[in-house]
Amino acid sequence: MSKKAAIRSTLPGRIKVILQNFWGMSLIFIFLMILLRALELYLVFSNHVLPFAVGDILKDIFIQDLTWLAYLLGLLFTCYLVVVLISSPLAKWLLLLFLTILVLVQAALVFYFFKTLLPLGKDLFAYSTEDLLLTIQASGQLNFFSVSMLLFSFVMVGFLMHLGTRFFRFPLKATLFLTGIFILSVVTVILLPDLVDDSATEVETNVTRNKSRYLTEESFDYLMYGGEYYFDFYLRSGTEDLIVEKEFVDDTYPFAHKADYPDVLSPFFDSLEQAPNLVFIFLESFGKAYSGKDAYLGSFTPFLDSLEQHSLVWMHALSSTGRTFGLQPGVFGGLPFGEKGFLELYQEFPYHETLLSILRKNGYETRYFIGADKNFDHVGSFIEYQQPVQFVDERLFDPKYSKSPSTGNFSWGYADKELFKNGLEKLPRSLESPQVLVFQTQTSHDPYLVPEREKYIQKFENHLSNYLNLSEGQKADYRSYRDIYMTILYADDAVSEFFDEYQKRPEFQNSIFIITGDHRLPEVPMSSRIDRFHVPLIIYSPLIKRPEYFEGVSSHYEITPSILSFLEAQIDIQLPEVVTWQGQVLDTAQTFQSRIAMPLMRNKNQLIDYIHGDIFLSDGQIFQISRGLNIDPITSPNDLNRMIGEFEEFKNKNSYMVQTRRLLPPQ
Repeated sequence: MSKKAAIRSTLPGRIKVILQNFWGMSLIFIFLMILLRALELYLVFSNHVLPFAVGDILKDIFIQDLTWLAYLLGLLFTCYLVVVLISSPLAKWLLLLFLTILVLVQAALVFYFFKTLLPLGKDLFAYSTEDLLLTIQASGQLNFFSVSMLLFSFVMVGFLMHLGTRFFRFPLKATLFLTGIFILSVVTVILLPDLVDDSATEVETNVTRNKSRYLTEESFDYLMYGGEYYFDFYLRSGTEDLIVEKEFVDDTYPFAHKADYPDVLSPFFDSLEQAPNLVFIFLESFGKAYSGKDAYLGSFTPFLDSLEQHSLVWMHALSSTGRTFGLQPGVFGGLPFGEKGFLELYQEFPYHETLLSILRKNGYETRYFIGADKNFDHVGSFIEYQQPVQFVDERLFDPKYSKSPSTGNFSWGYADKELFKNGLEKLPRSLESPQVLVFQTQTSHDPYLVPEREKYIQKFENHLSNYLNLSEGQKADYRSYRDIYMTILYADDAVSEFFDEYQKRPEFQNSIFIITGDHRLPEVPMSSRIDRFHVPLIIYSPLIKRPEYFEGVSSHYEITPSILSFLEAQIDIQLPEVVTWQGQVLDTAQTFQSRIAMPLMRNKNQLIDYIHGDIFLSDGQIFQISRGLNIDPITSPNDLNRMIGEFEEFKNKNSYMVQTRRLLPPQ
């Protein structure tokens, strides 16, 4: 009897130690997570100019963090009790290790968000290890000091967790009461619906989000549901509200279609006597928000502003993706995304045609110039598939040029002025065939380090005073992003110098220049969910007889079919009968309208946006689009169901294409 009594007498003590270990570490964990949230808010609101105050979102932040901590600790508590049955010391040290890692991950996510204003989600899985290391190196964070600080932080956080088990020694009744309240809270969190403020802007939503919660949910969604699969889809001709009616020809090639793409550009050009040269200028991180007429942040591109006066300009132009990975497939082919962007299909591209391949068959030569590594994002594989006669990346720059400034030993490549100078020097002086020339810049990219820094600091200040005519009070907001705006001013100067030199070449008078941005940069707060896709689109040429600003919504997808139809009408090039362009043609309406339908991919692995006409579907919510690409939330169950149905049909066709590699029938 005494032996059984002794066993019973040790049980409360064991329960007390088990719960003390859990709560000792968990309370330290909660404190550190609250501290990191406070640090995040301080960094974000002290370094970014936001159109709302921290008090406006405190309630939503509290709900986000409280529900996440309750859910996370509830899951850990369950696992902890299971391991305790095997070994109490093992459970204690595993819990300490896991909580320490969670704190460090949260700190890294806070720093990432503070720099980009975008929470890290499933796009983490879309990049190769090599690309991720290059990105970290470019930011200057991969060095001895940062690695040492990481190891030091790991030890210190682990020590604090261990200290918590020594400091928080509650009586058994207190730990049982605390555990009971905790279990009740977890059950409440599970049963309560997710409270989302539909009226919040994307920036507000992003600041409110708990960053480790967002990454966890996105990772779970990707790992559980991110595989390639498709359901049935139905091939439909374009609806009457779109510009082009498409006749789909084969259900085993769901994107292949016949269509009459009208020539919308000829009315603005002189009649061509020979095949024109096409010069594409792709500007890194150029958004409409800070370039050209009606730029709501004020324009930082004085040269392009002057060029607009002699050009065809689309005021409501969209990129197809919120990052650079969609630029070339979007502009040259209107191609579907695949799972992580069309470029990620590089190991086995489905047979496809693009502007470059079609013009090659019509006697054109393609020459591509980029200041960075062509292998990043597999741009090189895609361009080489088009069979260019010249492809120059950072490896082929003249030794007299120096790479861009860097924060460490790594640089993205050569700055924009060097890109244009090197490219022009490597062009043959005499060109026998018509050309497609492509110049892709990279200076206006994180870490936003501009050459000739002192010169551009002064230029930035002069621009605020003399070009934007800002008051001293207004200038403070812009100075928060001085380094970013300086790179935009620098890129604009690089384009100006390029035109100064190119117009000396004999082919200048017979050249057509297509200038656009790949996406808007995220570090300057965006006004809406669609703002990241709003980019400049300018077509300039000495051959233009009637410059014009256009209000119709267009996108990168519309560039290729519009140019090909124009060239077919002007110089009788031969076009394939069946194509896969997802776009329409450039809308030359001079009053605001939207007659396009297209998916938009924010980041790799993040396909949650779709536009059809003046309705924008974003993350399950619909908005009405108005002039300036402003969006307002609307309630319309019929429109919501229709948009979701169309979007799902695209995603099904997209997944089918990835699995089968059937995009365009061989011709």
